[in-house]
Amino acid sequence: MNKPDFSFEQAAKAKGYLFIAGVDEVGRGPLAGPVCAAAVILDPDNLPDGLNDSKKLTAKKRDALFDQIMAKADVAIAQASVVEIDTHNILRASHIAMVRAVQGLRQTADHALIDGNMIPRDLTISAETIVKGDGRSLSIAAASIVAKVWRDRHMVDLAQQFPGYGWEKNAGYPTAQHKLGLEQFGVTPHHRRSFKPIHNILYQDKSISD
Repeated sequence: MNKPDFSFEQAAKAKGYLFIAGVDEVGRGPLAGPVCAAAVILDPDNLPDGLNDSKKLTAKKRDALFDQIMAKADVAIAQASVVEIDTHNILRASHIAMVRAVQGLRQTADHALIDGNMIPRDLTISAETIVKGDGRSLSIAAASIVAKVWRDRHMVDLAQQFPGYGWEKNAGYPTAQHKLGLEQFGVTPHHRRSFKPIHNILYQDKSISD
């Protein structure tokens, strides 16, 4: 099985770029919570061992790698809020989060490796897209881990404020428990109103009240 390597970063360095950031986002699919992005500039001489696409790692391994990445790399984490998701759309909001993450790095990145097939339109530095980049580039893999762990922890915090939806386990994704919570407790301020299941609940409730 192929694993991410440093070839994209090395190719960028060969072109003269000094600070190359891997960028990834997590949280496009959930019905609740922000979309989160991370940007990571790895030190090629101090790489965490075992970096891979966050989806291919256990939660325990992700947590351990999160701590290593935070200790060994230049990392920035950013989010776009539910309001921004509903105002723009989830794709645009995820790109807003990506740009904020790149801007938050201690070092000024001069090239970005973006997971996916679209470069965020407000990104002001050189960039390239890598489809399935979290499984191909070590920097993007690191960003995927950081974004995933940070967002999961954030949803655990929100679950303490809004129990009953199972966010501590489903991270806001539309599981059976989450749907049951919506039926029992209704829509919270952290739900994405532009997403069809939430929109339908609000619309039906409104039509009933009318």
